[in-house]
Amino acid sequence: MLTDLRERLAAGEFVRDFPGEIALVQQYAVSRSTVREALRRLRAEGVVSAARGRRPQLAPVEVEQQLGALASLFATVEAQGLVQRSTVRVLEIRADGTAAARLELEESTPLLYLERLRLAGGEPLALDRVWLPAAQTMPLLDADFSRTSLYAELDLRCDVRLTGGREQIRAVQSRGNERALLGLPADAALLLVDRTSTRYGRPFEGRQTVVRGDRYAVTATYDTQTYQL
Repeated sequence: MLTDLRERLAAGEFVRDFPGEIALVQQYAVSRSTVREALRRLRAEGVVSAARGRRPQLAPVEVEQQLGALASLFATVEAQGLVQRSTVRVLEIRADGTAAARLELEESTPLLYLERLRLAGGEPLALDRVWLPAAQTMPLLDADFSRTSLYAELDLRCDVRLTGGREQIRAVQSRGNERALLGLPADAALLLVDRTSTRYGRPFEGRQTVVRGDRYAVTATYDTQTYQL
């Protein structure tokens, strides 16, 4: 029974729902104690979550990103075994005084604006908004961002590679349109990843990414010998 459930989970059979104890007893013609032991094993493996008196559910998939790196969300998701796809909502040249000032440009400077709904494993993960100086990034208007990385396209089409930056991550209140796009209830946890990337010390990319708190985590590694404790 346990082996068969693992195979069915790996095949994506329970994307929307996972059967309860009674249903599993009937499907496999086993005792309830056998079902509970199988569920206990699956919980220990982090595949299924369940609490007393509640129906088992698929454990949410977390996308984990390392702090201190100019990470591509595309690469981060794919490295964890999930397919990353995007729905491009906006790709255009526009003027935005606030975004231009952030990039240390005149307020009227044309900017390339890219807005994408990011999906991981077919489920909404993040709403991503990016501003770049249009003068150096016009070829990106011809890119298909449904299945590629912005940084890969910057390198390929514009011969631009980012060299550093600063990122801040904080909890935020979701707005109605963000909740609808990400498929979340009103009280859902959201994180805002606010990034300014640089090229040879000058700001080149302004990015704000609203991420589902139930699917995303950030980690940091450290050596205690480098700190005064």
